[in-house]
Amino acid sequence: MATTTPAAPSRSNMGRYIGLGALVVIILLFISSYNGMVSADEVVTQKWADVESQYKRRYDLIDNLVATVKGAADFENKTFTDLAEARAKAGQITIDPATATPEQIKAFMEAQQGISGAFSRLLATVENYPTLQATQGFRDLMVSLEGTENRINVARIDYNESVKNYNLKVRRFPGSLMAGIFGFERREPFEAPEGAENAPNVDFSSEK
Repeated sequence: MATTTPAAPSRSNMGRYIGLGALVVIILLFISSYNGMVSADEVVTQKWADVESQYKRRYDLIDNLVATVKGAADFENKTFTDLAEARAKAGQITIDPATATPEQIKAFMEAQQGISGAFSRLLATVENYPTLQATQGFRDLMVSLEGTENRINVARIDYNESVKNYNLKVRRFPGSLMAGIFGFERREPFEAPEGAENAPNVDFSSEK
């Protein structure tokens, strides 16, 4: 009995399979790109929350410091008023990292610098009160504040790094196509004012 050989796929079928395979690859590529941008977007949001958390910690510690200083030294009211006003101004500025503009980031950083300036003036006055500096409560607050300032700097660096990673995904092909379709906008990094990287000097060690 004679056997029959299966017919080879026609050229039209081969072309159809190749086209279908290419379409599947393109779809998977776009899905991967979209998911990557979503993940990067979530990281930016989380890193901004970390920044805000560290600034909130600083607000609370400064409040505790003011209470400690008021109870142990006779300061001019202006010293506390300046700090309170700077803190209130900073607290009024809220930022959504998804829509933040360079101007909003700048205003936020300038408000934080206002707190740093008022805080530095308070510490300069405290230098005239060695008895206050020697108290354990004051020294513990200084250690906490110094650590918080360092964590703020780290949080800002981490935020900028997450923004850089996200923006690269948005700008590179095929992410740029997905960004246009689904509305992924470029995020703004910190452009800190000059000197923002320098935390207030909170060192009151006996070696000074």
